[in-house]
Formats: sequence, structure tokens, C-alpha cells
Amino acid sequence: MQSVRQIAQEIVAREGGYVNDPDDPGGATNFGVTIHTMRRLGLDLDRDGSITPADVKVLTREQAIEIFLEHYFNRPLIAQLPQALHATVFDMYVNAGATAVKILQGLLVEMGYSVTVDGALGPQSLAAVRAAHDASPVHLVDAYGIARRNYYFRIADRRTASRKYARTRAGGKGGWITRAEEFISPVYHLSMEQFKARTAQWG
Repeated sequence: MQSVRQIAQEIVAREGGYVNDPDDPGGATNFGVTIHTMRRLGLDLDRDGSITPADVKVLTREQAIEIFLEHYFNRPLIAQLPQALHATVFDMYVNAGATAVKILQGLLVEMGYSVTVDGALGPQSLAAVRAAHDASPVHLVDAYGIARRNYYFRIADRRTASRKYARTRAGGKGGWITRAEEFISPVYHLSMEQFKARTAQWG
């Protein structure tokens, strides 16, 4: 079983280096850490009195790992989820913040558990997810990964500029979809025919 630090290291590798894509609401980002996160944490790394893309550029890989462990795993209580969910929920929290928890809570509601979909893990949500996990661990992890994939598709359905993250220029699976499917059993991966049918409406 992977350690949490190993999971964080993989997330940083998956996120890659510095980018500042105008189509990405996250803005300037390095190793998955956005300028908004750095401003929220007060990380003025060049000590010039303001937090700008220049600070994002000098963020190190190790600093990113420490930020993720503290602010995207421990503080949101992902550490208290069943271990089988750590990698996928942690990865999604880095990618989408509290939406990662909302996806999990929404899934629990669909399964018949009484939880509030508010993006915060508390006693109610943690008890429900433990019960769902104990009933069928593999099913829950796969169901969460599929819900992640559906979330990305819905964003791309609504926002044309985001489709490049879900589908490559060549028409294959984009980074969002391949990222979600890393945490889904192969039997539930979309075939290329299924993927093309799902994205056909995008033109």
C-alpha cells in the first residue's frame, strides 16, 4: 500500500511544472499549486511584498508536496477516509478542492445514505463512507472514479474552453479523463468508441 507521501509525490508528478493557461480558472500554477492557494497561504516566496506568478514559478516540488499533505489531505480530513479512497479523493481534492468531497457525498446520497452535500467531511459523512466502504470497498472506489469522470464531462459539456482538458486535438481522451480513469478498474474504462460517442456533441 502506498504511503500518503508517495501519493502526494505522484500527484505532483501528474500535475507537472509551471503553466499559466488563460483558459484555466486556476491561473498561474506550478506542480498543481495555484496562485490562489499561494495567496490564501501567504506564500510570498520572493519576499517582494506581493504574491504574483513569479512566486508560483519558484515554488519547489517539495514545497508543493508539503502544501498538499497539510492543506489538501490532513485539514480536509481525507486522512480519516478509508485508506482505499485516499489516493483518488486526495488527487481530486488537489484538482478541484471541496468539489472532491461533494462528489463523494453526492455518491453516498445516491447509495441511500443520509448526508449533507456541503464539501466538508464531518462525523455524518465519515460514518456513511465507512459503512459504504465496508459493504463493498472496490465498488466504492470505482463508483467514485466514475463520478469524477462524469464531473469532468459535465464541465466540458457546459464550457467549450474546457474541452481541451477532456479531449485531445486528435480526438482521444484528454488529461481529465485519463486522470480519472487511473483510479477506476480497467473494466470500467471507456472504450474509444464509447468516448467518441460521449463527446460527439462537442463537434
